[in-house]
Amino acid sequence: MSTENEGNEVPQAPSAPPAPVDAPAVPADSTGSGSVSGAAGASASGGAAGQQGPEATPSAPAHAPSAAAPHGAPHSTAHQSAPHGTVHHGAPQAASGAGNWPPPQPPAVPSYATEGGSGSGWGASYHPQEPKPGGRRGGLVAAVLAAALIAGGIGGGVGYWAAERGDSDTSSTTVSAPDTPADLKREPGSVSDIANKALPSVVTIEAQSGGGEGGTGTGFVYDTQGHILTNNHVVASAAEGGKLQVTFSNGKKYAAEVVGRAEGYDVAVIKLKNAPSGLQPLKLGNSDRVAVGDSTIAIGAPFGLSNTVTTGIISAKHRPVTSSDGGQSGKSSYMSALQTDASINPGNSGGPLLDARGAVIGINSAIKPAESGGGLGGQGQSGSIGLGFAIPVNQAKQVAQQLIKTGQPVYPVIGASVSLQQEGANGATISREAVSGSEPVTPNGPADKAGLKPGDVITKLDDMVIDSGPTLIGQIWTHKPGDKVKITYERDGKEHTVDVTLGQRKGDS
Repeated sequence: MSTENEGNEVPQAPSAPPAPVDAPAVPADSTGSGSVSGAAGASASGGAAGQQGPEATPSAPAHAPSAAAPHGAPHSTAHQSAPHGTVHHGAPQAASGAGNWPPPQPPAVPSYATEGGSGSGWGASYHPQEPKPGGRRGGLVAAVLAAALIAGGIGGGVGYWAAERGDSDTSSTTVSAPDTPADLKREPGSVSDIANKALPSVVTIEAQSGGGEGGTGTGFVYDTQGHILTNNHVVASAAEGGKLQVTFSNGKKYAAEVVGRAEGYDVAVIKLKNAPSGLQPLKLGNSDRVAVGDSTIAIGAPFGLSNTVTTGIISAKHRPVTSSDGGQSGKSSYMSALQTDASINPGNSGGPLLDARGAVIGINSAIKPAESGGGLGGQGQSGSIGLGFAIPVNQAKQVAQQLIKTGQPVYPVIGASVSLQQEGANGATISREAVSGSEPVTPNGPADKAGLKPGDVITKLDDMVIDSGPTLIGQIWTHKPGDKVKITYERDGKEHTVDVTLGQRKGDS
């Protein structure tokens, strides 16, 4: 049996990326529970969803939220594995005078409940309901007005104090900028320049199942034919008889359909049903050449706030991340991810991670929750703590091409089943017993031909240290069927190295 998606249990992903041969292996920081909730990354997909149905979305997704879902309204989500805290939703009292300075703080972003929906923590569930009177928007406006009034009073007092001093100098010391904002020129290659060029090609995706549940995520234009690249978990709820709606940054909306999904890679391709002319695909970079410290720009719809741009750097490469769709299929995805500290939140999933040239280097897919115990599939949600993970674009491009061509993914395999339990930094152990009725080493498969046997512990794949089964799977899936890889393993205390030509498996079944 192949190494991908073995078993129904998903361990926690190790805390450190695979290291080169000349670097010592980093011990794992925990022992996986073997449950689907024990993953390293939590989905960043779920937007906000819940005070009104998707049909009530505003025409321009860039507008600030009020009482509409998910393009700018607070609504219930089931963000994957993100812990949540208690946040007061009420508006602060208006200050009565300057003696109450500083002014009251505006209300914090509310914590969203984890309600039913698809049963998935990946997308934000929504259930239409009438907005409550005297809601958040009025409270925020009131708080801002109160602060403005107090600040105005202090400003007047300062002006009076200066006049009383009898300052006879009436010449102005005000210095005006020579250009109006409309005349300002953005430097080529600046964040604003890159964002302005990329935003028209980034879309907010609204997915709705046949039962009415759904959520929001992000995607970007892949080609001029209207194909949109995104995460599988963003569109999974609409894959079987559901509805997909895509909204561009100019507010125009288009119906879409699923072309193909790869659950193991967490990649999906959808297509606009009536694609407009003049689509501008985002340029794809080379994720193999990304270096730690490189600048990054993330674009998405965190908590339904479409067209949000954040910046950061590449914090690490080859980070092993195991994630799940929250229970819709019971299967997991594995990636050797790019780690970034650019702010990524629920709703960013499927959006592009750009480099300093504006080229796509990854697909934002998961975040690490701030608190332990949340885990994938856990209750609650969290915001960004600077630990975001993206699928390298080289891998995503290869998967997308296969999905567009055949509608189903193809996975490289070694033809052996490995333990998915976290066992420390000792490698990936080939199962000693049959798994789901299949032999641990597939007869006449790649591993069998290379001489691997049950109980062998794989410690390296090429120049990458392997510390667990999920890490091995993620590394194998960065390759293509037919690629030759060098596997280092231990048997009876002795180290051996063999070349393995990867086989293939079609589909997610």
